[in-house]
Amino acid sequence: MREISLQEVLDTRERRAWKQRELLGQFHRPVLSFTMNIPGPVKDSPLIRRGFDAGLRRLDKALRGAGFVLLSREELREATGCELLCAVEAKAEEIKALCLEIEESSPLGRLFDLDVIGTDGQKLARQEERRCLVCGRQGRGCASRRLHSLAELDAAVTGLLRNGLLAEDAEALDALASKALLDEVDTTPKPGLVDRNNNGSHRDMTPETFRKSVEALRGYWKNCFLSGAETAKDPPDAAFRQLRQLGLQAEAAMFHATGGVNTHKGAIFTLGTLCGAIGRLWRPDGPCRDVDAIAKAAKELCTAAIEADFAALDQGAAPRSAGERLYLSCGIRGIRGELAAGLPSLLQTALPRLEEGLARGLNRNDAGAAALLHLIALGQDSNMVKRGGTKQAEAVSQALRETLAKTPFPPLSFAEALDRDFIRQDLSPGGCADLLAAAYFLLDWKEV
Repeated sequence: MREISLQEVLDTRERRAWKQRELLGQFHRPVLSFTMNIPGPVKDSPLIRRGFDAGLRRLDKALRGAGFVLLSREELREATGCELLCAVEAKAEEIKALCLEIEESSPLGRLFDLDVIGTDGQKLARQEERRCLVCGRQGRGCASRRLHSLAELDAAVTGLLRNGLLAEDAEALDALASKALLDEVDTTPKPGLVDRNNNGSHRDMTPETFRKSVEALRGYWKNCFLSGAETAKDPPDAAFRQLRQLGLQAEAAMFHATGGVNTHKGAIFTLGTLCGAIGRLWRPDGPCRDVDAIAKAAKELCTAAIEADFAALDQGAAPRSAGERLYLSCGIRGIRGELAAGLPSLLQTALPRLEEGLARGLNRNDAGAAALLHLIALGQDSNMVKRGGTKQAEAVSQALRETLAKTPFPPLSFAEALDRDFIRQDLSPGGCADLLAAAYFLLDWKEV
C-alpha cells in the first residue's frame, strides 16, 4: 500500500474521462464506470480490492439478470484504485436504476461509485445525495467543511469494508451450503436413499420433502458463520453453545417444513458446525478455505460438548435419540464421534474420492455417487446399524470394500443394483448422505 499524490488523483480522473469519451464515440451507447469511494491518500489495498471484487460480482449478476449486453469491458487495478469501464447496450436510465439498487442494497454499497454517462456525455445524477461515511448525515456538508479527520474517515471505511465483506461471505456460504444439500438429494443413484430415481428405503419422504427442508434452512448456515465470527475470541465450548441453540431452532424449522420428517438433522449438526468453524477462522482479508484448518476448528468447537454427552450416557443419563441408544448398545458414536475425531471420513474418504472422480472426467453427479459408495464401505453409518443390525451392516460394507478395491469408480449400474438390494433389506446410509453433502460444500467453498 502506498499513498498517492493529488496529481496522481487528477491524472487518473482525466484519463478516466478521456476513456469514457472514447467509448461513447466508438459505441454510441451509455458508459458504466465503477470505482471505489475511498477517501484519503491510500486508494488500494487487499481489503479494498476484496470490496471491489464483491461489487463486481453483484454488478455482473445484475447486468446478466437485466439482460444488458456489455459491448466492451476494461478493468484496471492500480495504486490509484480499482476501476471498471464498459459500454452497455441499454438505456442509460435503466442502467442507472440498476446501479442505484446495488448501491442501496449491498452492505458495501456506500463505498461503490457506480456512474452512468449517457450518450450525450452527461453523467446521470442521483436524486438524493449520499450520506456521510462517518456520521451518516445526508449531503456533502461534512466533506466540504472537513468536519471529520482522516483517521475518522479511515476507520469508517475499514469498518464498512470489514462488516460488508463479512456479510458478503456469509451470503456466499449460505448459498453454497444450500446448494450442497440440493446436490446431495439430486445425486443419483444412491443406495437406499431418496434420489431422482426413487425414495429408497423411505416411505415418509420424497425429493420434494428435502427441497422444502433446504428452503426452511436457508439463513441457518449464514447465522452459524456469523455466530462463529462473533464468538471467535470466546473459548470453543462457549462458542459451540451458541451454535447449538441455532441448531435447535433450525431443527424446529425443518420439522415444521416437512411435517415432522427428519430430512437434515445430521446435516444441521455437521454443516452447521463447519459453517461456525469457517466463521471462527474468518479474517477481513479473506475467509479460510483450508479444509484441514476448518475441520480442526470444527473439532475444537464441539469436542468438549460431545464428550460430555457421551460421558453423561455412560453415567446413566437417559438416551434422547436413536443415535444415543445405539451408542449405549453398540458403542457407535455416529456423526458426533466423526466430528469429535476431526471428520476423518470426510477429509480422507468423501472429499478425496469426489475430487478424484472429477479429475477422472466424471461429472459431479457420478463422482458424488462414487464418493457415497466409499463412505458406505467404511461401515460406520449408525443408520445402517439401526435398520439392519451390526452384522448385516458390516457384511454389506465388507462386500462393498472388496468391490471398490478392484473398481474404485464402478458404473452407475452397480449402484442401481445396490439400491435395489438396500431397498429390499430396508437399509439406508443417511449419515453417509450428510457427509456427501459436506463434501460437496467444502469442495465448492475452497474453490470459490
